[in-house]
This record gives sequence, C-alpha cells and structure tokens, in this order.
Amino acid sequence: MKPALDIGDFTRAAGVIGCSVSAIKAVCTVEAPRGGFLPSGQPAILFERHQFSKRTGGKFDKSNPGISGPRGGYRGGDAEHARLAEAAALDRTEALSSTSWGKFQIMGFNYVAAGFVTLQGFINAMFDSESAHLDAFVAFIMHERLDDELREMRWADFARRYNGLAFADNRYDTKLAAAYDVAKG
Repeated sequence: MKPALDIGDFTRAAGVIGCSVSAIKAVCTVEAPRGGFLPSGQPAILFERHQFSKRTGGKFDKSNPGISGPRGGYRGGDAEHARLAEAAALDRTEALSSTSWGKFQIMGFNYVAAGFVTLQGFINAMFDSESAHLDAFVAFIMHERLDDELREMRWADFARRYNGLAFADNRYDTKLAAAYDVAKG
C-alpha cells in the first residue's frame, strides 16, 4: 500500500494555498473518501463516460455505450480501471483525459493546470503517491485561482468551479461544508 498523506503534507499544502488544513481534508473526504489508491495499488479513478463521448465527438456512443455516452454510469473501484482500459484501446489520450484521478479526482484534461507538461507525466504522478496527488491539487488550485474559495470556505463557489455547473445536483457544496465541520473537529 502506498503511504497516505500525513499532517505535515496537509500543513505544507495549506501554507501554499493560504487555507486551513481542514479545508483541504474536506476536499479529500468528498472526492476520495477511501483514499487516493485502491487496495490493488492502482490510483482511485472515475472514468467519465460523458467526457469521453464529448472529447471524441460521440463517435463511440453507439458501438461502445458502456464507456461512451451522455451520462456517467460509474462502477467504482477496479472496475473503473477496466472501463478506462476499454476506452484507451479506442483512443488512449482521450480516455486518460476523460478520467478523474487520485485523492483529489483531478480530470486528466487538466494536467497543465495541475502543474505537468504532459498528460503522461500527470498519469505517472497519479500512480506514484498521495503526496503527488496533493502537489497536483495545490498546483491546480493556484492555477485556477480557487485559493480564495477554499480560504473563505465559499463551498458553492468552490464546487461550481471544481466540479462544474451541475455541482448542486449531487449537493457537492453541502457535502464539503459537512466534511469541513468534521475535519475541524
């Protein structure tokens, strides 16, 4: 099993972002409540079928509806890696780009915002450690200028930009607020 983040990691990241440790822990709790890695040692992922469809112009929607279509259809755990492999056989770059990765579930297409020059560099880091996941998260937050939202615990504003306009459908902002309350004790 890969080493989990410790308080020193969270403190370092909170210092860079200028937010509380509890704010970062809240994002972890909501995004990857079981951690950044599966028991198999692979990073926690969600293959986003709707993103793959969008990024490939829907050309696999009819032939491969399990991995390409307008809605999610998640299976969770190692089954997400099987779905990713199926999509990668059709279009590797768009499959990797259409997957949310690690402890902070950063989409592959955000690799530059997460501090990487290449998509493959980002993927390699996601297989490396939760510390690499945290570094990518910090880079993403700073690049996207989401530090104020975290610092001020403006959960709806953070959720809208981190998870998209449909954040309210899954009550992402209220889940973040509740996770923050637990994290701060």
